Amino acid sequence: MLAVKSKDTTPELLVRRMLFSMGYRYRLHRKNLPGKPDIVFPGRHTAIFINGCFWHGHTCPRGSRVPKSNREYWQNKVARNQQRDARSQADLAGLGWKIAVIWECDCHDAAGLSDRLIEFLGPPKCWPAEANS
Repeated sequence: MLAVKSKDTTPELLVRRMLFSMGYRYRLHRKNLPGKPDIVFPGRHTAIFINGCFWHGHTCPRGSRVPKSNREYWQNKVARNQQRDARSQADLAGLGWKIAVIWECDCHDAAGLSDRLIEFLGPPKCWPAEANS
């Protein structure tokens, strides 16, 4: 598990590139916020968590899979991750922040993901040059 990254994962980089190309500007991994959200929009009081399906126990086929060896350990680990996520999101919501969770499997549908991001965030404050033409 030493090789498992918590920052700059493939889904996170994909979402960051998408947001930047759409004209959104953001901050990364704010340590002063509960749960250290992956992407933060301080002016909008909005945070995005990008979760791996397996590690955070998503309901998709990859997330509901449990390894055959050491099953009890993995079930407990995912359950602890889910409890930590819920606690962090509740704390953040208690501070008045809007929260979105993007799952690893959501990144396979780029069009759907971009629509979801625009719906959640609203229009970017500065539109890219291509959009003004």
